Amino acid sequence: MTECCDPGPREFSCVGLPDLGRRTLLAAPALLLARPADAQEFRGEPAQGAFLVGRAAPGTRLALDGRTLRVGSDGHFAFGFGRDHGPTASLAVTQGGRTETRALSVRRREWDIQHITGLPPAQVTPDEAALRRITAERERLGAARAMDSTLTYFAEPLSWPARGRISGIFGSQRVLNGQPRQPHYGLDVAGPVGTPIFAALSGRVTLSGDFFFFGQLLVLDHGHGVNTLYAHLSERLVTEGETVARGQQIARMGATGRVTGPHLHFSLSWYQVWLDPQPVLPA
Repeated sequence: MTECCDPGPREFSCVGLPDLGRRTLLAAPALLLARPADAQEFRGEPAQGAFLVGRAAPGTRLALDGRTLRVGSDGHFAFGFGRDHGPTASLAVTQGGRTETRALSVRRREWDIQHITGLPPAQVTPDEAALRRITAERERLGAARAMDSTLTYFAEPLSWPARGRISGIFGSQRVLNGQPRQPHYGLDVAGPVGTPIFAALSGRVTLSGDFFFFGQLLVLDHGHGVNTLYAHLSERLVTEGETVARGQQIARMGATGRVTGPHLHFSLSWYQVWLDPQPVLPA
């Protein structure tokens, strides 16, 4: 795994899942509305790290574990499960004044944990000045990822943001000198500096900056809390507030921030919940 993006022991909500693919589940018990005729198109399966996209009948209201899900005028909705989510979740479906609550079974995944000892303390814990910067940057990133727009670009199929060698996967974690670090909440694609980086989905640029861990980064909002992050860039080609199309070049690969080599760190999230992008990318 290419070393990057390790902001220390502070934990965040997180996510991941193999074999999601795009499929239609007709009459999946956990996702039916009140009547059998209202079975929904649904992409994904409940699992740790899963990104799920569905389409509900007009007028349907949904809530996951008590949290209301935004349902678009076209019926599309999205949600995800954290890397360490428990074995069950609750989905409440309200239609025509009737609410039905169903238990979802959330599949458990195994994560790659690496133990590394004997490192100099300076490589494990940033100094006070760096920690102040990291804290401020977390707040900026958190605000961008909290965006709750009415866009529905998240319903598009994702496309690869870059081509290259996979050098890091979602959910892996390092324990440095006995201290658990934040899990790796993204997919790393290694390549030469200057390799084109493309938008995985259409969206609006909500954050462009130069961060301690992430280096030069961009965050795109795709609607309903779904966003993507592109980090360690050598150059950003779009600006905050700009709307971009899926497949549009938005940056160039680099080695900025905390890295050991040039690569793209690509993340997908639902609000503050990091998700595993690899299963929903083309094979």
